[in-house]
Amino acid sequence: MGGVATRWILHMDLDQFIAAVELLRRPELEGRPVVVGGDGDPTKRGVVSTANYEARAFGIRSGMPLRTALKRCPDAVFLPVDAEAYLAVSRRVMDTLRTFPAVVQVMGWDEAAMAVSAHDPEALAREIQRTVHERTRLWCSIGIGDNRLRAKLASGFAKPRGVFRLTAANWDEVMGPRPTEELFGIGRKTAAKLRQVGIRTVRDLARADEGTLAARFGPRTGPWLRAIANGEGDREVIDEPYVAKGHGRERTFQRDLTDPEEVRRRTAALAREIAGELRESGRPAVRIVVKVRFAPFVTSTHGVKLPEPTVDAEAIERGAIEALGRFELDRPVRLLGVRAELEAPPGTVRARPWI
Repeated sequence: MGGVATRWILHMDLDQFIAAVELLRRPELEGRPVVVGGDGDPTKRGVVSTANYEARAFGIRSGMPLRTALKRCPDAVFLPVDAEAYLAVSRRVMDTLRTFPAVVQVMGWDEAAMAVSAHDPEALAREIQRTVHERTRLWCSIGIGDNRLRAKLASGFAKPRGVFRLTAANWDEVMGPRPTEELFGIGRKTAAKLRQVGIRTVRDLARADEGTLAARFGPRTGPWLRAIANGEGDREVIDEPYVAKGHGRERTFQRDLTDPEEVRRRTAALAREIAGELRESGRPAVRIVVKVRFAPFVTSTHGVKLPEPTVDAEAIERGAIEALGRFELDRPVRLLGVRAELEAPPGTVRARPWI
């Protein structure tokens, strides 16, 4: 085919990634509902990390308590999380993507943005799907867009194992009638506020007066909401290596913690675990965030900026305790989490932008 190829963004999203990796290791579970989360014991406290399509048919979703998942599907197979295995498979997938003439930006274990030039992006997407499946035995869905926002949304329409194109040409047809919360960045609270001023659909928001939105949501957020409702987004894809932005640890307790001093001790222990990981990686923390889940299921977070980047265990522990001090520990605690947000590694640059 002659002529200049068109530039496209592809968003590759592995289908039910964690569950799919587990099924590769346990093919006898194919066709059965499989839930991955915690240590694999659904009688203990913990949450669902992922569920395969068979389990999702019972209403099981990520973030759901394992005990709830067990009630919804007593015959499901529950498996423990194996992060190292998922990371190893993810690297094979991303290495496969890099064999194509594309700029590849890894977004996490199971997602990547690809900037390509192609006359027929659907044909290229299907070739990528076939190659990923041949080399890893995993299926992916691929969204095609004229920017990253549209490509990512398109990947959702493509699931499972499909390809979908979403551009300025069909944006209003596809997204216009949909509720505003289907846009990335608009949650239930914002959608409720939009409904209060008569904005219910993406089309309503796209046509809303920018001044009215700015008055209601602020001079930056208001125009941004209208922009995403019109499908506006970044076209830049960066091929720098994927670098973790933080290290975190969580603990779900089999009995609620009711003693504030015990909560502090547990928080300090988590902070020390993270400090050990930071020393091994050589990347200092710049901010510490503490997550507390109160019984029955109310989660809050608070964070503090550290005085200087550090891997020092005492400094990280002090930061965690300071963040914890911003909570009112007047209710039973069922989960604690500590996360260190990391300084970017030396030499990190935005290499080979594709615009």
